[in-house]
Amino acid sequence: MSYINGFPAIAAADARILILGSIPGKASLHAEQYYAHPRNQFWPIICQVLMVDSNCPYPSRIQALTEAGIALWDVVKYCYRTSSLDTDINKQSIITNDFVNFFLEQPLITHVFFNGSTAEQTFRKHVQPSIPPDKLTYRRLPSTSPAHAAMSFQDKFSEWQILTSLINR
Repeated sequence: MSYINGFPAIAAADARILILGSIPGKASLHAEQYYAHPRNQFWPIICQVLMVDSNCPYPSRIQALTEAGIALWDVVKYCYRTSSLDTDINKQSIITNDFVNFFLEQPLITHVFFNGSTAEQTFRKHVQPSIPPDKLTYRRLPSTSPAHAAMSFQDKFSEWQILTSLINR
């Protein structure tokens, strides 16, 4: 079982949206980039929502994300996991990121979107009880992971388009 340590949050001071994953997979950890697996659909979906080229370099994608008022992070700060699959996370080993301070430092965030069910379930169990009620609007979006192949790219994109009405333009 491998010890996994997540990435820091990516957030500009004017962020109004937070997208949360569970914790980076092996390809992301190796590349030191969020959603680096070549078959993960996060960047193709987000870039289409933001109307930027999904083949642009990672720093340019991050810049487009932050300029749109979107912050990016994971629920889990660190844990033990045997593979890149969320189902292989040792649930007893989960330590979550410090969301109380994050939301104090990011007071403009009003919407939290979960990239899949593991991120949502982990947040609701370990984090949400410490967040003031009614501060945020929550919504789970379909996972962009290649492991979630039951849903087509177009169907996933259709649900992720909700971001278009909330982003900074």
